[in-house]
Amino acid sequence: MLKLLRPAVTRVLTPLGRALARHGVSPNTVTVIGTLGTAAAALFFFPRGQLLAGTLVITFFVLADLLDGVLARLTGTGGTWGAFLDSTLDRLGDASIFAGLLFWFVLDDQLVLAGVALFCLVAGALVSYAKARAEGLGLTCDVGLVERPERLLIVLVAAGLDGFGVPYILGVGLWLLAVASVVTVGQRVLHVHRQIGAAAVPAGPAPDRETDDRTDDRQA
Repeated sequence: MLKLLRPAVTRVLTPLGRALARHGVSPNTVTVIGTLGTAAAALFFFPRGQLLAGTLVITFFVLADLLDGVLARLTGTGGTWGAFLDSTLDRLGDASIFAGLLFWFVLDDQLVLAGVALFCLVAGALVSYAKARAEGLGLTCDVGLVERPERLLIVLVAAGLDGFGVPYILGVGLWLLAVASVVTVGQRVLHVHRQIGAAAVPAGPAPDRETDDRTDDRQA
């Protein structure tokens, strides 16, 4: 759903991308810095309960996930390695966010929410794996209620509002994300199953050659 906003965000980030390109910064460097910044902020601020500060810093580094793509298009340096590196490090960044929240819940004795955060971490990885595995088999799997942008939006907005003092919002956001992730996995499994089923449907019987010849004779 948030893919619709990508063109607008790309236009905003293009000037910064041009500036980085002039200074010789590569897209892969931006990817690595964005991931390391996200992981460090999540694992430093969230376990301390500093959710607002952590959310603001993480949001800053998450923008690098879009900036590296803009920079790759401007410099013409995008490729297979860059795509692999970006997707792999995305998983590390996501895991760090939920791990930081998990540590906070455990330290604050909120064990139920710790379990929900762990579930969201695993479910998010499964959502991404289902798509990667399907595409590795030559199928499409670009469907689902919540992809990575939606997952990040839900968890960061909920954490930020919790940091502002809004009660129960983080728990509500995580429960919502857990349910939406299950739905998304189901949507992707069903989508792949339908594609495989459609490919397995046998073609209709070949026309009888003798019958065709007789028909051609009558028409002649």
